[in-house]
Amino acid sequence: MEVPSRAREFDVVIERDAEGWYVGSVPSLRGCHTQARSLDELHERIVEAIRLCLEVEDESAPPLEFVGIQRVRLAS
Repeated sequence: MEVPSRAREFDVVIERDAEGWYVGSVPSLRGCHTQARSLDELHERIVEAIRLCLEVEDESAPPLEFVGIQRVRLAS
């Protein structure tokens, strides 16, 4: 009998660069990020990136709790 796998959720930070590319990163997975021209394509790519990162990540590490995002402005 096959045991169903445990579902996991990941928070993704999405930004847009100066050239219009969407950049997605997963703070809880070191080095897990990708980019795409559209949000739909970014979603597909970030799912693939998460799967690849999980293959090499230590799955015994406790998940991080998402608290929020803060923007900090520094005077130039």
